[in-house]
Parts: sequence; C-alpha cells; structure tokens
Amino acid sequence: MNGKSSSPGRATQILIVDDHPIIREGMTHLLNLQGDLHVCCAAGRADEALAAMACQPDMAIVDISLQSDSGLDLVKTLRHRYPDLAILVLSMHDESLFAERALRAGANGYLMKLEATDHVVSAIREVLAGNIYLSAAMHEKLARALTVPRKKPEGPIASLSEREFEVLHLIGLGFSTREIAGKLNRSVKTIETHQANIKEKLNIRSGKELMRFAIQWIEGQ
Repeated sequence: MNGKSSSPGRATQILIVDDHPIIREGMTHLLNLQGDLHVCCAAGRADEALAAMACQPDMAIVDISLQSDSGLDLVKTLRHRYPDLAILVLSMHDESLFAERALRAGANGYLMKLEATDHVVSAIREVLAGNIYLSAAMHEKLARALTVPRKKPEGPIASLSEREFEVLHLIGLGFSTREIAGKLNRSVKTIETHQANIKEKLNIRSGKELMRFAIQWIEGQ
C-alpha cells in the first residue's frame, strides 16, 4: 500500500471501530490533541463502521472483537471496498497469535492495547507513511513470513474461521464458555456452536480434550 496523506492544511481523518465506548472516547481525545489528526467518526459494530465510511476517513483503527462480527472480517471487507484506506488493528489479543492474521486480512499494522499511548500515535504515523507497523519483537518475523507465498495453510488450525480461532485462543487461556461469550459479545449457545465446529475440524471428541489441545497449542506458540 502506498502511504495516504491528507491535502495541505487538512488533518488526517480517522475512523475508530471499537465496541467499548470508553476506548472510543479516550482514543478520540488523544488523537484530537494532535494538530494533524482528527477523529471524524466512530463505531461499535461492523455495520456501523461500514456506514461511517460515508465520512471518507483516511484511516480506520479497528479492534478485533466487535459485537456483531469479527474485526478481522471487517478488515477484509474494508480492504476489499477501500483499497487505499490505511488500517491499523488495535487489540487486546496477543500479537504473537493475531498479528499475522491481521496483516493477511489487509491491515497495515497491529498494536496491542497494552502499549503506551505514545506508541499509538507512532503506529498511526507509521501506517500513514505507507509502512507496516509491528512491535520490534514481531516486525522481522512477520515481515519475512509475509514475503514468502504459502502454497497452502499449514496445520489443523488453518481450517478454523477467524471467530473459531478467537474462541480456541480464549479456551487455551483458561476462559470458560460463559466468559468467552461475554468477551466476544455472543450468546453462550453461539460459543458452544463454535466449540462444536472446532472439535469437528480438529477431530477432537470431547470438551476436555479440546481444552487440553488449546492449552498445549497456546504454550507452543
């Protein structure tokens, strides 16, 4: 992607997509303090984000976990519909598990919410300059991986959808079905359906076996 810059005298317009109002408000306050950045619109769901594109932002900052959809699915849609849009994923999820998926979905950078606020602004400027933003620990590894085309996905995990991948990740971290439902803003029944699909795709017979697999997978990352 080529860096997208605003016209002289015009602040870069930014769309924030996060299902937590306090995050949206905090990010808006932080970015509007910058003379050359302005939050033109914000959304809590994928459908709201797509509607908000009417404000013609130069950049979208997207969380992975949204109320109505996977943030990675939204990134794919935004990249397909708006090829020149700069996209930064800002997430609570571990970058070692999700950064590569975010970049392959079409994001230009990945930043964990645990990072200091000055890193947020730096990440935004790096992406707007046309570069990929990752932490120092991830940059070399993923940049090298992204330059080598894969003939086919490797391992059973590759067959999972983005939402199933999130569910497996949270299982491996020790969260219960009800806790996962709360974190992903889904019903318990929906999470149970995802778990059933994961077990089928990974040829796992029981919930205990699924938990053991998920924990071992997390530990092996």
